[in-house]
Amino acid sequence: MNTFARVARRSHWLSQTGLVEYPVVEQLAREASALEQSLITLLVDKGIMDAISIARTAAAHFRLPLVDLDSIDPSHLAVIGKDLALICKHRIIPLAKTDQTITLGRSDPMDESGLADIQFMTGCRPVIVVLEENKLDTFIRNLKEEGASGLPDINSLESMEPHPAAAAEDADEDAEIASSPDSPVMHFVNKLLLDAVRQHASDIHIETFEQYSRIRFRRDGMLREIARPPPSLGKKFISRLKIMSQLDIAEKRLPQDGRFKVKLPSGKTADFRISTLPALWGEKAVVRIQDHNPVQFDLESLGLDVAQKQQFLEALDKQHGLILVTGPTGSGKSMSLYAGLKHLNTMERNISTVEDPVEIHLDGVNQVSINQTIGLTFAETLRSFLRQDPDILMVGEIRDSETAEIAVRAAQTGHLVLSTLHTNTAPDTIIRLMDMGIKPLNLATSLNLVIAQRLIRRLCPACKKQVSMPANILGNEGFSKEAARDGTFFIPLGCARCQDGYAGRIGIYEVLPITDEISRVIMESGNSKQIADLARLEGFNTLRQSALARVSQGVTSLAEANRVT
Repeated sequence: MNTFARVARRSHWLSQTGLVEYPVVEQLAREASALEQSLITLLVDKGIMDAISIARTAAAHFRLPLVDLDSIDPSHLAVIGKDLALICKHRIIPLAKTDQTITLGRSDPMDESGLADIQFMTGCRPVIVVLEENKLDTFIRNLKEEGASGLPDINSLESMEPHPAAAAEDADEDAEIASSPDSPVMHFVNKLLLDAVRQHASDIHIETFEQYSRIRFRRDGMLREIARPPPSLGKKFISRLKIMSQLDIAEKRLPQDGRFKVKLPSGKTADFRISTLPALWGEKAVVRIQDHNPVQFDLESLGLDVAQKQQFLEALDKQHGLILVTGPTGSGKSMSLYAGLKHLNTMERNISTVEDPVEIHLDGVNQVSINQTIGLTFAETLRSFLRQDPDILMVGEIRDSETAEIAVRAAQTGHLVLSTLHTNTAPDTIIRLMDMGIKPLNLATSLNLVIAQRLIRRLCPACKKQVSMPANILGNEGFSKEAARDGTFFIPLGCARCQDGYAGRIGIYEVLPITDEISRVIMESGNSKQIADLARLEGFNTLRQSALARVSQGVTSLAEANRVT
């Protein structure tokens, strides 16, 4: 069958819909064949139909999803070998990939070109979704301007592999390779950082093992592998990052910490902190990404329920006392403190913070980054704050008994103090402070509120699926009788707009106000179980209960609630 016949056959559906008469389709099919163009492209270019009408008609006719390319980040595309060439040749966009299927977007769902190649390359069954022709054109043009849709091909860098006889490289050679303006290593690292920012990753992990290196991004709290270069290349990538951070490239036996800033193509700036650690097969580097562009945060966006938000506000509105936010690293503690400071930040108040480092710039707030090398510690800065006529103090983290003592003393002498601590639950925080040497009486008279929190992944609203679960299973999981009786919840599926069926995160909390009864238990040196039992009688909800409430609301899945709590 010649090209014209194939185009005409594939596009016969247009005449079946009644939108375009068959003679017009046949004539345009001849032109498309001669020009080696898509018939859909000609229809749009000649103004016979607009792109959105064709896309909607095709989606309805073939019962396929219609995807808006404006919502797709090019850095999220599924990688298919040299995908830029394939995309341009077949006008097909690889949107998402699972173990069994690969989702492909194109404007003409009857066009079968490239499908066999993709199925052979990936071993996955193609699933077609419909795209708008004009947006497809723009998307492909933008990809061409960038030069690639993902990271540079690792295989193209393997020419830098050392000859076996020259396997022992010294620091000078690493520095030369990693700092040369035309070095593929430099280009790869620059693209790595840019992709991490575009994908809203919080961290980049580069690890070296005996047979390979591994590069992973942490997104929404989960690590995902994005590249697996040879060990020697992984070492060069770390060397490049050390040069950017002005670290000692020759020192590979001791941990090092540094930071650097990168100006993004948008003109905005991102801050990166790097930590290196000597491991068995070479250094490991973790790069934490901090975007210094304006962040939308407030008490409303945290995810507190109505009662928890009211308890937080009541504690913030007190003139003095200590408010603690607890949880592991990466649980959103700093964001909760910043939201509290934003609520408190008025012209009449003198607010000072000491952080390691300053993560978000707050206009009107005096923010100090600690510097251990010159003795500027949390404790020393906090002492200086008390000589500066403060109203409100924020301490990034209480790490030692000295900082804890000063924070408690400040809270007892007319200052409102906010800080974080690494504990698992709100009741455990009180016992932890006692273990750090804080006397029960001082703690009972200074502590106003303790918040324990975690971040839980949100279900993608575009693809979450409603399911029913037996009431007995839900009851065993800890749901109330009412929630278990309803029995309707959601599970993740995964689509072109999300990752594994989840998109973004929200906080879950347990909020513990220090009431008179709990103060009495603290002064009697009670344990965390006694405090928790009393708090539950006063309406206290645990992290588990907060997570299950989010499941009942359709915000997250039961599997995610179980993973976090």
